[in-house]
Amino acid sequence: MSDRDYQEQEEIYSKVVRAGRRTYFFDVRSTKADDYYLTITESKKFTNDDGSFHFKKHKIYLYKEDFAEFGDTLKEVTNYIIDQKGDEVISERHKADFKKDDTASPASDDAAEPNHPASFTNVDFDDI
Repeated sequence: MSDRDYQEQEEIYSKVVRAGRRTYFFDVRSTKADDYYLTITESKKFTNDDGSFHFKKHKIYLYKEDFAEFGDTLKEVTNYIIDQKGDEVISERHKADFKKDDTASPASDDAAEPNHPASFTNVDFDDI
């Protein structure tokens, strides 16, 4: 690996957010033109039946020209979620007999299931 290849891989500044089984890495990296960009990596730990484990990672590359719109949109949608559902965390693990509340708004009934991966995107960020 050349010195330049190593420098491109080197993290310039990093922050880590640990969130249960997920860890988020915010890494500043350098382009070939020596400008900076951000990578956001989600790493999730999975345990196999035999007790061993593995990680699945998803990565987003974010460039300076997109920072303002990305930040504004992230703030808008996170505020929407808190406004609509409050800041109480509801576990993704429910009892087998869990039923969705019948008082939910009709608009949410028409939407795709939010926990179904295909309803969000079919892009695998590892391919980028």
